[in-house]
Amino acid sequence: MAEKKQKRIVSADTGKDVTKKARTKVSGKGATPTGSTGGLRFGAIFLWVLAIACEVMALMVLWGKISIGSIPMLYSLIGFLVLDLIFVVIGSQLWKKANHIKPASEKNKFTFWLWNNLGFIVSVIAFMPIIILILVNKDADKKTKAIATAVAVVALAVGGLTGIDWNPVSQEDFIEASEDVFWTSGGTKYHTSQDCSSLNRSEELVLGSVEQATEAGKTGLCSFCEKRDAKALEGEESNTIKLEDIVDSIEEELPIAN
Repeated sequence: MAEKKQKRIVSADTGKDVTKKARTKVSGKGATPTGSTGGLRFGAIFLWVLAIACEVMALMVLWGKISIGSIPMLYSLIGFLVLDLIFVVIGSQLWKKANHIKPASEKNKFTFWLWNNLGFIVSVIAFMPIIILILVNKDADKKTKAIATAVAVVALAVGGLTGIDWNPVSQEDFIEASEDVFWTSGGTKYHTSQDCSSLNRSEELVLGSVEQATEAGKTGLCSFCEKRDAKALEGEESNTIKLEDIVDSIEEELPIAN
């Protein structure tokens, strides 16, 4: 392995020496988003439970188990469906807000999708069963079934669409977007750590944003830094370095031959 050299670090904005300031940079861990999400997630789950309770109440009205004073069954049914929708939508917004404070990792694609679309799943649970049960109910008249089904279908669509996070963020996005990165004039990748093994032979590094690194012709994050940051996100400390990781990262840092 090449001997590690003392590096001079310059700012991509000013070109000035910022070596002393950059020495305090800690890769990966500083990129983890902060903020309390416990209250938001608790609120979302509580509202979703209320939504399911409203669905149950609507079914009780449909089956004639309960009646709300002199209010016609259809109006009571619609009222519970509307409350159901309100609770689902507000719960979904709280859940999505929490996800943007402390997002999931993209490492597991299914879990990432599930975490960011939980509101959609809850909406299906909150409306699909009652839609089916309204349609197969033999006691309700055609008008009640038609109107109640239409309201439930619209509620399902609205709840489902608002429950989807159309612009989800991941832990990896936070690392890439919120952290300054390092790169060399001759390399093709940028780095989240100035101590990356592929930079051991470099005497001067440039410090700037990911956008600036991209404008400088860097094609992406080096594979060694990417794996190191992923382990940091999982709370793991890696004390060993795989030989193939070192080779890959050094190859990425070699200037492209013309």
